[in-house]
Amino acid sequence: MTRPGISKVPDSTAAFPSEPPGRESAREELIRQETVHEEFVWHDPRWRGRVRRRLLGWFATQARSLPWRDHPTPYHVWVSEIMLQQTQVATVIDYYHRFLAAFPTVVDLAAAPEERLMRLWEGLGYYRRARSMHAAAKLIVERHDGVFPTTFDQVLALPGIGRYTAGAILSISADRRYPVLEGNTQRVYSRWIGLRQDVTTAAAKTTLWDVAGAMLPRTGSGRFNQAAMELGSLVCKPKEPLCHACPVRNDCQAHRLGLQDEIPGKVTRVEYESRNEFGFIVPTRERNVLVQQIPAGQRWAGLWDFPRWTEGDVADAAAAAKSLSHQWGIAIRPTEKWLTIKHAVTRYRITLEVHRAKPIDAATIPTDQPHLQALPIDRLANLPLSTTGRKIARSLVGK
Repeated sequence: MTRPGISKVPDSTAAFPSEPPGRESAREELIRQETVHEEFVWHDPRWRGRVRRRLLGWFATQARSLPWRDHPTPYHVWVSEIMLQQTQVATVIDYYHRFLAAFPTVVDLAAAPEERLMRLWEGLGYYRRARSMHAAAKLIVERHDGVFPTTFDQVLALPGIGRYTAGAILSISADRRYPVLEGNTQRVYSRWIGLRQDVTTAAAKTTLWDVAGAMLPRTGSGRFNQAAMELGSLVCKPKEPLCHACPVRNDCQAHRLGLQDEIPGKVTRVEYESRNEFGFIVPTRERNVLVQQIPAGQRWAGLWDFPRWTEGDVADAAAAAKSLSHQWGIAIRPTEKWLTIKHAVTRYRITLEVHRAKPIDAATIPTDQPHLQALPIDRLANLPLSTTGRKIARSLVGK
């Protein structure tokens, strides 16, 4: 079945025929012979020309309408590319609109308080991205008079920007001839040339960057880069690629040899580790709640959260509360289980048990713990909270 918005592309060649019993070795032999030269097909200018034409023709009719494509200024492209790292397009769209409404220019971003920036970023995760953007905006104001730099080296020198992001910004916003290589294009180019190497190796990366550069047209590099990324996102998927809808299938070496499910080479899967954590809703007698600003160097640094014990497994909430009380110098005495939140952080699958605790006097909060504050519940709406912290705060509204 063809997915909505993706037209089936007619195929003039059949896929590699299935081998009858006893003939599988013939297929393996062909693959072995073809592998010797298949990765060098991209050196042929005629092959590159066909692939470009077919890809750009497909993109002209199948490209999604995305807000950052409407006005691709360097600033807009930068914001979208940073947000799209490790985050799905559907999730980014609303954040992108809110971000630009709050910070319409790089100067506005540079001048923003970090707390406001982190509040807008809340829920996107990977908060280092936001801090790097903030630092980069300040450098642009300081070194470039608030104008986004236009040379590759200047863009690459900004915090949080690597070779791929710099190339994307300059090619898409200014049609500068720079390639991009990220998750989608890495997969697309690997399949196009039949690269069977582990794509995480330096040798494979070098080959793929060479391919990405060679594929660029003389003009329209930004459009080509976007088309390749779009193909990887919509059609050339990591699992079960939609080869029937691919405009380049007739020139794709992986498809021709029936290796689209094997290329790119298998990447080691993350082994997740389960762990239990305990959080506490600690009210004060003044009808506030105890919250902490997470110190630098810890998970979600700079965000606010409810008291939480994360340092290894403990037997139960009582043990966690005792450890936290000793660490902070506050008597946290849990009374009842409030809710359970399951979530994932990097390689951890976390079960967070949240318990209500007995009220404390705000005056008992030690003065040597400046990261701890007792605040009204409605004040939390304006603070940047961790994702789980926000869920806890919402559970308290009206309670």
